[in-house]
Amino acid sequence: MIEKHKMISTAAVQETAVLVAVSPKNQSIEKTREYLDELEFLAETSGVKTQQKFIQNLERPDIRTYVGKGKLEEITTFINAEPVDMIIFDDDLSPSQVRNLEGHFKDIKVLDRSLLILNIFAMRAQTAQAKTQVELAQYQYMYPRLTRMWTHLSRIKAGVGMRGPGEKELETDRRIVQDRISFLKDKLEKYDKQSVTRRKERSRLVRVALVGYTNVGKSTLMRRLAKADVFAENKLFATVDSTVRKVTIENIPFLLTDTVGFIRKLPTTLIESFKSTLDEVREADILIHVVDISNPAFEEQIEVVNSTLAEIGASDKPVVLVFNKIDNYKPYDEDNYLDEEGLDSTPPQLSIEALTEQLKRSYMAQKAEHTVFISAEMKENLDELRDTVFKLVKAKHFTIYPNWVEVPSGFGEEEGEG
Repeated sequence: MIEKHKMISTAAVQETAVLVAVSPKNQSIEKTREYLDELEFLAETSGVKTQQKFIQNLERPDIRTYVGKGKLEEITTFINAEPVDMIIFDDDLSPSQVRNLEGHFKDIKVLDRSLLILNIFAMRAQTAQAKTQVELAQYQYMYPRLTRMWTHLSRIKAGVGMRGPGEKELETDRRIVQDRISFLKDKLEKYDKQSVTRRKERSRLVRVALVGYTNVGKSTLMRRLAKADVFAENKLFATVDSTVRKVTIENIPFLLTDTVGFIRKLPTTLIESFKSTLDEVREADILIHVVDISNPAFEEQIEVVNSTLAEIGASDKPVVLVFNKIDNYKPYDEDNYLDEEGLDSTPPQLSIEALTEQLKRSYMAQKAEHTVFISAEMKENLDELRDTVFKLVKAKHFTIYPNWVEVPSGFGEEEGEG
C-alpha cells in the first residue's frame, strides 16, 4: 500500500543543496539573484544549507533539462568536488525535466520551488484542517510525477522532498493516489462546512484580516494589536493556520485574523487546497496589507500580494497599507552616499520620528488611501495604526448596528477562536 506522503526532513545531519535558476531574456540578472536569495531563504527554512548558486542566461528554460548542456556539466563538476544532497530549481519542473535531471544526477535529489514550499507548509501545519490541506496539495503535485517517483522506490531515503508514496506498480500507485485525493477532498469539504458555520456565527462582527508577503511581520503585528500569544519567527511561512482574535477599541469589538503569507510563484495546488483559509481574506470587511519596507524588493512583493488578492476575489475591499520594519529601513544607499558637496560620506542617522515624516512625504504614502509607517517589533507608530483601523471598523460597525451607543472605554482585547 502507498504510505501517507510526508516531505518533512528527518535527517539528523543538515542536508545541503545547490540552487539553480534561469535568467530569461526579459529579466535582469540582478532580479534573478534576488529570486535565488529568496530560494535560499526557503531552503534555510526547510533546514537545508545552500552550498552554491548557479544562474544561466537563457531565453527560456531548456525543455529537457531546464539549463543547457554546458551549465549542466558545470553543476556536475561542482557536486563531484563538493557532494550535496539535493539540487533545487527556482521554477516548477515538468515531469520529463525531473526524469532527465534525476537520470543525469543519479542519487542526488532533484526538487523544484513548489516541492520546497510544500515541504515548508507540511512542517508548519498545526491543525488537522491545515495538515489535510497540505497533504491534498502534496498529492495533487505528486500525481503527474508518479513515474519518476516509482523509479526511485528502490533507493528512497529520508530528507526534504523524499519521504513519499511507494508501490511496485505505477498504475496501482495512480489509482491509490486518486482515491487518496478524493478522500482528502471529501474531508476538506467537511472542514469547510465547519469553517462556514464559524464564520456565520461571527458575521455580526466587523472582520479585519492581516495579509501580506511571507515574513513581513504580520504575526508580530497581530500580537501587538490583539495582545495575544501568536507564533512569530524570522522564517518563511511561520504562519500556515489562520488565527482569529477578538479585539475591542473604544467599546467597539471586531475580529482580527492573521493569515498565511503569500509568495512569488505560490503553488496553485496550495491556493486550491487552502480555499477555506483564504475565505477568511475573501470574506473580510477590511484588509491590513503589511509590507516589509526594509526589503529592497518590497514593491514587487506588494504586486504579488495584490495579484493574489485579485486571483481569490478579494481586491475590492478597504485596505490599510502598513509599511512595517521602518527601524530597519535605509533611506540612502550607504555604500554610495554623497554629501551636499558630492563627497563620499556616512548617511545621517534619522530618528524614527524624522524618518516617519520623511516617509509620509514620499511616493509610498500615495500608494493607498490609508497608509501607515510602523515598526511592530519596536512598537513604533502603533497608535496611529490603531486609530486608522478603528475609523474604518467604526464606519463598518455602524452600518451593522446603526443604533449602537458609543461608550469610550480605551483599548482592550479578548481572545476569540483560533
